[in-house]
Order: sequence, then C-alpha cells, then structure tokens
Amino acid sequence: MQQFNMTINGKSHTSGKTFDVINPALGVPFATCALGDVSTLDEAVVAAKNAFPEWSQLPEETRIEKMNALVGLLESNMPEIMGLITQENGKPFNGFGGIGSGMEVGGSMAWIQATCSFSTPVKVIQDNDEARVEVHRKPLGVVASITPWNWPLLIAIWHVIPALKTGNTVIIKPSPLTPVATMRFVELANTVLPPGVLNVITGDADVGNAISAHPDINKIVFTGSTPTGKKIMGLASSNLKRLTLELGGNDAGIVLPDADLKAIAQNLFLSCFHNNGQTCACLKRLYVHESIYDDVCNALVEFANTVKVGNGMEEGIEFGPVQNKAQLDKVIELTEDALANGAKLLAGGKVREGDGYFFPPTIIGDISNGSRLVDEEQFGPVLPIIKYTNIDDAINMANDNQFGLGGSIWSSNPELAYSLASRLETGSVWINEHGNVQPDAPFGGVKQSGLGVEFGQLGLEEYTSVQTIKVSKL
Repeated sequence: MQQFNMTINGKSHTSGKTFDVINPALGVPFATCALGDVSTLDEAVVAAKNAFPEWSQLPEETRIEKMNALVGLLESNMPEIMGLITQENGKPFNGFGGIGSGMEVGGSMAWIQATCSFSTPVKVIQDNDEARVEVHRKPLGVVASITPWNWPLLIAIWHVIPALKTGNTVIIKPSPLTPVATMRFVELANTVLPPGVLNVITGDADVGNAISAHPDINKIVFTGSTPTGKKIMGLASSNLKRLTLELGGNDAGIVLPDADLKAIAQNLFLSCFHNNGQTCACLKRLYVHESIYDDVCNALVEFANTVKVGNGMEEGIEFGPVQNKAQLDKVIELTEDALANGAKLLAGGKVREGDGYFFPPTIIGDISNGSRLVDEEQFGPVLPIIKYTNIDDAINMANDNQFGLGGSIWSSNPELAYSLASRLETGSVWINEHGNVQPDAPFGGVKQSGLGVEFGQLGLEEYTSVQTIKVSKL
C-alpha cells in the first residue's frame, strides 16, 4: 500500500504511527497515512506563524502567480489525483451527470482561478480638506482548515485558496476517512509555495480540539456536522477566533403544479443523488404538488432503477458506494424507520450483497414531516417525496426544519418561483436547479446550517480583518 506523510514547513513529516484508509468500494485498506498528534499540530503552527510575515507582505500579484502554479500542478497530476479521490471517497471518475472525481479535480482548478480574480483593494470613504479615511483589509495570520470526507479535494481548495490569496498561512486537517488526495495536493503545492505557508496534518479528535483552542490560530474554516461546529465554536472562544462554519443541511425542493416534468426530471434526480446524496447542498426533501405527485415519483423511480452502481474505478459506473460504514448504517436506519412507520418503498432500499458499502438510489413515498427520514439529514442516496396540496403548506413544511442551507423551487413560471424564493428560510435558493454553487456567488447557511459565507468577494473578505486609517489634514 502507498504511504502518505504529513507536510510541515515544506518537508515530509512522519510520526511513527500510521492509520489505514479504506476503499469504500471494497471495504479494505488501500493506503496508510502518518498519524499526527497535538505535538505535530504545535510544530505546524510554529511553521505557519513563522512563514506569515514574509508571505503576507508579498505583492498580491506574486501570490496570484503561486496560486496559478497550483492549477498547473493539479492539471499535470490529474489522473493520479482522480484515482486517489475515487479510491478514498468512492465517487466514479465520471459519474451520473458528469459528477465524479474528474469533475472534482477540474472544479478545483477552476475554483482557484476564479478566486484569484477577486481582490480586497483599499476603499477611500472620505478624502477632502479635513481628512482622508481609508479602509484596509488585512490578513488574519494562521488559518486552520478542517475538511469533511464527501468532497476531499474540492472543499480543501474552497478553504485554502482564499486564505492564501489574502496573505494568510494555513494548516489543513483533512478527514481521516479521506486524507490522501489532500495530502498529495499539499505535497505538490509545497514545490511552489514557501515553506510553512501550507501545511497538512492528520489526527484524531484530540487534534481537532487542540486546533479549535490553539492560541496562535486566528481563524478556523470548517465544513461538517452541526454538533462538531458547535464544539469548535465553543473551544474557539478562548482567543476569539474568526469562524466560517458550513454545517449540516437538509435542503428542501418544492415542485409546483405547473412544472414541466420532461424538462426537469433528469436535473431533479441529479440534484437529489449527485455524489450519492453525500453533499451538504443536495436536495434531501422533495415536496410535490398532489396533481403531479405520481408522475414525479414515477419519473425519479425510472432513473433510480436504471442507473449503474458499482466500483468507481470501473468504466461506465454512475454511482459508487456510500463513503463509510457508519454513514451506510445511518442511511439504512432512516430508511427502515420510514418503512416501519408506513412509508412506501418505490425504488431501491436494499444493501447490495458482497464487498463495499453499496446502497442503491432509493425513493420513498407516502411520507410526511415528522418522519425521521424527512426531519433528519440522511446524507446518502435515499429521497423522501412528500405530497402537498397548496403552496403555503409546502413552504411551511420546507421551513419546518432546524437547517437552512439551501432550497429550490421548480416551475415553468420562473417569475412565480422567484416571488416565492424569499419565503424559504435558507442561505441559498435555486430555481429549476439545486445545489449548483459557483465561485462568484456567496454560499452559506442560516439557522443550524452555520455562520459566515464562502465564495466570491464576501467569502474572500472573511479571511481578513478591517483596519481603518484616518489622516487628518491640519
């Protein structure tokens, strides 16, 4: 098996301890990684802190050149990194709708380039005979990134690049379930970046807790569960760290009675099941008007019964496995609970025999709010479809949830859908699509789905502090 090491201060770093990384399509290890601890974190913080003064003082154009060089590294190593993502995460090279490890690497390259197009120039808010007042954006210092297992490289890029672009130095801790693509990327990046600017460590919960409480870490950007985000927030209060938290989502979609099913069916299915439903902004609860309820169910069932599920390393596979056994068990539990309480199984629903953590795209009907499958975030390939009678009821049911990441409205009348969008209690609303984030549009949640935003100008500014300079003209 291939061994992956941490990178601290530009050098490969081992610890004497390792852990295995499981291929979810086979259920067996395919790689080993060096296992860090709190002392490893301290070394990385020292390296990042020492690198900060020089990196932060570089001209912005120089940092952009370095970022663009990272695009070239990803491009030249794309087949290798795709293979690592597919083996550790399970997503196919080119899955249903083109969403797979190829899209993840290609999207990472595009995201770097787009992020580099944003800037934080000095703003002059007064310049007259009395005074000149300027507002400056300054880097924060050492930024820590904690990433999840569902999009291991892409989310790392979302965290790291705006931090580096604005002059911060970074320590990234990837999920221990999917660390290898991130570790390889950081290894490659350190052939371009000065030592200490970008470091990668691994570790268990004690390392995560130490990151949250570390006095020399100035910001944490975290993507993951709401309970973990709350724990980070509590520990981060010790030195008033800045936080960007993109947490759980249980996104609702509403299909209006005038929706053109032929036009939306494939995109609707993709919105629910891309990456096996293992995306924060997947459509996870679908509310359909009673007049077209059966037609929508039948259309989605047809897709669910015909897509090809298997090992993502094989040609023609559209959906891979659930990423880990614990997540598979949760998906099974919520599905069985729904069926035991009267819901109807329309497609899928049975674990595939043999190796790996495979669960087919599953459609559940005759279900309502109050079911665990509707109220909780399943984060997997099972979709509850809820019938509604009038739009007010649908909006109320969609909002009746602790999460508020994204939502969508599907209609042949975009103006009508737009008029309803602001009634959804979510950070993002899409019309006739769902979850299509883009690098120039701010993305973040409300309620229990987090705080702060990523992407675009507003996302870039989250990695800076404001300094106002006033020059009095005597």
